[in-house]
Amino acid sequence: MNETVKKSKRDLLSLNDLSTSEFSMLLERSARLKTELKSGGNAPSLSGRSLGMIFEKASTRTRVSFEVGMFQLGGQALFLSPRDIQLGRGEEMSDSARVLSRFVDAIMVRTFAHQKVETMAHYADAPVINGLTDLLHPCQVLADIFTFEEKRGSLQGKKVAWVGDGNNMANTWIQAAVRYGFHLVIATPSNYKPDEMILTQARQELSTSSADASVTLVRDPREAADQADLVTTDVWTSMGQEEEQRARIEAFQGYQVDGGLMAAAHSDALFMHCLPAHRGEEVTAAVLEGPQSVVWDEAENRLHIQKAILEWLILGE
Repeated sequence: MNETVKKSKRDLLSLNDLSTSEFSMLLERSARLKTELKSGGNAPSLSGRSLGMIFEKASTRTRVSFEVGMFQLGGQALFLSPRDIQLGRGEEMSDSARVLSRFVDAIMVRTFAHQKVETMAHYADAPVINGLTDLLHPCQVLADIFTFEEKRGSLQGKKVAWVGDGNNMANTWIQAAVRYGFHLVIATPSNYKPDEMILTQARQELSTSSADASVTLVRDPREAADQADLVTTDVWTSMGQEEEQRARIEAFQGYQVDGGLMAAAHSDALFMHCLPAHRGEEVTAAVLEGPQSVVWDEAENRLHIQKAILEWLILGE
């Protein structure tokens, strides 16, 4: 492995991989790319470049946005499922990383264990992007923040309410609050809190930070939503947790985002959901389809934020 290349390349495995200025840069570049696309198309900045996309988890938004994004920037994306490549026959992730690095300019991995993307990044000379793991979902939260700022201006210093499972989205919102500077209040049942390691690291960083930011855990969803600028949630049962579905539905009673919960937030608060949504479980149809919901713009913005990520990692810009 070429160690010189390995040390200089960048990866996006978590939002902790971004400085505050890089965070802002990606949001600003996404806005420019979106404007360019709507007014005639993007310049082919990634002409001749390729993205390898490894999917061990099913996907709609991640697959389509990365594939279309590479196409719009003049590059090519390759969909690689385990049954189509040697990972499905037991090849080590480290070996796949070193081989794929000889062929493609970046690698996106959507999988279960976060250690897999860390292994890929360690052994790959090409930049690696976390398309989702059970621990973190950085591309989605970047798109969510981009969507908020498109609608309401800077999120910095504002209040975000997370209601429901302390899952990979909640973990990533914690990292975002620390990195980008806003107030996050998370309401979960006691047995479904965010990852303790993520929380500990965030508290340590906030204790020495001067940013207008905080991370607070509560049990009461209304306390989280009170005067919030953004209310967001996710399904109660994620991929790989299907056997827990009945227990989870019982545990999350009272954590549904409905009209009453949205009424506790600011009158112009936005509602977000990373999708897919289960109407009648974590959110009512009235909220999901209501005037405060921006879930469809949020989904579209995965395309624009991911194009900015690809340019930054592949071109170093």
